[in-house]
Amino acid sequence: MIIDGNTRIVGILANPISHVRTPQLFNASAAKQGLNAVCIPCHVLNEDMKAFLACAAAIQNYLGMAVTIPYKERALEACGELTESAREAGSVNAMRYDRDKHLWIGGNFDGTGFVAGLRERGHSVRGKRVLLLGAGGAAKPIAYAIAREQPATLVIHNRSEDRAVELAACVQRGTASVGVQAGPADASDFDVVINATSLGLRDSDPLPLPAETLRPGTLVCEAVIRDGDTPLLAEARKHSCEVHHGQYMLYAQIVAIARFVGVELESTFVERILGPHDS
Repeated sequence: MIIDGNTRIVGILANPISHVRTPQLFNASAAKQGLNAVCIPCHVLNEDMKAFLACAAAIQNYLGMAVTIPYKERALEACGELTESAREAGSVNAMRYDRDKHLWIGGNFDGTGFVAGLRERGHSVRGKRVLLLGAGGAAKPIAYAIAREQPATLVIHNRSEDRAVELAACVQRGTASVGVQAGPADASDFDVVINATSLGLRDSDPLPLPAETLRPGTLVCEAVIRDGDTPLLAEARKHSCEVHHGQYMLYAQIVAIARFVGVELESTFVERILGPHDS
């Protein structure tokens, strides 16, 4: 990759930032496609975020950025416009700067990225009974995106039941044709189980549901992004379930966020960088 005076810049905003994978995937894919664009990691401290956004807006070839922990909510507050998915989620994971309007536009691709990742692997939730584990962070946009795919039912479980009830009610208002409700972490009556909690980042994490409720043939999906199986996926294999890695959501998100800021990455190039996972 050659960086010159015509190179377009995309950032990823985080604190800490050493764990992020977006720059590697974006840059390798852009290079393979011959695109003159680069993704740079932006390690910004909380007290410097306002100054960083002002600086980024002043750089004429800075298109926008991906946004991750801990800035998804603060970034939303800094945006002058939001996409529908960002308003629903109450957070953004992508921002682009509109130089005509002089404002940041925020989007959220957690939900659409998750569904796109399912489609890429030949999975559909249409007409299926879906259990979603989690009601905060990525779980909110995933809930809305899953409901739009017309499952037979969508049950949301969260450790704090009030949050699950609140999210279920909000999603139900937007998709009256789908039954959405809060419920227990019991996978025994579901076709699809989605873990949208943070449990699974570490091998020592407890499972987000009782393993004995898993049934053969159930599609068990992760939103957690890490190398190899999470504890939940490892347990799902023992119960003869199908498994779907969180990596596929990452692939789809990078393509969608790149398009949002003005760079056309091809999904096939993004996936080849890290290689496919079992699913």
